[in-house]
Amino acid sequence: MTTDVSLAKQKSFQQTALAWLSANPLLVAGILSVLVPTILVIANESWSTEQGAHGPIVLATGLWLLAREWSKARPLFRPGSGIVIALFFVPLLALYFVSRVSHVVETEGYLMYGLMVVTIYSFVGWTAIKAMWFPLIYMLFVLPPPDTLVAMVTNPLKIVLSESAVEFLYRLGYPTASEGVSIQVGQYQLLVAEACAGLNSLISLSAISLFYVYLRHHANIRYSLIMFLAVIPVAVFANFVRIVILVLLTYHGGESAAQGFLHDFAGMTMFLTALVTIFAIDHLLGLVWPSLKAGKGSQPKAAAKAA
Repeated sequence: MTTDVSLAKQKSFQQTALAWLSANPLLVAGILSVLVPTILVIANESWSTEQGAHGPIVLATGLWLLAREWSKARPLFRPGSGIVIALFFVPLLALYFVSRVSHVVETEGYLMYGLMVVTIYSFVGWTAIKAMWFPLIYMLFVLPPPDTLVAMVTNPLKIVLSESAVEFLYRLGYPTASEGVSIQVGQYQLLVAEACAGLNSLISLSAISLFYVYLRHHANIRYSLIMFLAVIPVAVFANFVRIVILVLLTYHGGESAAQGFLHDFAGMTMFLTALVTIFAIDHLLGLVWPSLKAGKGSQPKAAAKAA
């Protein structure tokens, strides 16, 4: 039995995928009819924007992670329950067609994702789904979040960050004032709605941080959750730094200096600040709480139990 398991693990993901595609041509056609149109819409409306530019990178790395975990989880594969498949697949498919006709990109993407997960479950079962939990959750970052949710979260943050940046610069001797999302610095006026567009980086920072934690700490669930929660204050701090830089550029160099390359440079500085902070938090957690960092994820335990 051990030999059979070893041989199964040695099968490459590519060979398994090709065999499955050949054995299920009708199902493959159905999956492509759902997957391809939705991905094209998402690529056109989300990936082409600043806040969705991380989508293709997450998709490529997510597929690589899924391929890697697929080979490890093969001993756990069992066909899923037909009742569970019907209970989820039928309503998801109906809602998908409604979203597709009404052209609601956000819900269409998440419904497509649900259909794909249910399809995978039908072939591999719940135990294997749990073993591959990280790449499946990570792939959610490919999809654009609902605009209403983004506005609900970012609008209060814009006001808080603008007031904090004004207070910080005022204490340094700069003539600053704020009203709502508008910052007055000298004779110039800066809208935080533009300066703080980097708040959307919360999504890309979360994806990169979780990818980093997964590769470094082998999908430790508790540690991944802690690092994910740490991304939120880190993203807020990084955007505070970006606003301060843009206000200083506007004050010392005028409105033209704060646009173009220097504006992009402020964005890169914000992103690098966030990444360095995430790495620092990871290092400090290892020093303060080494047992958490050394803990093992649930996947190796499941695999060992199955073996």
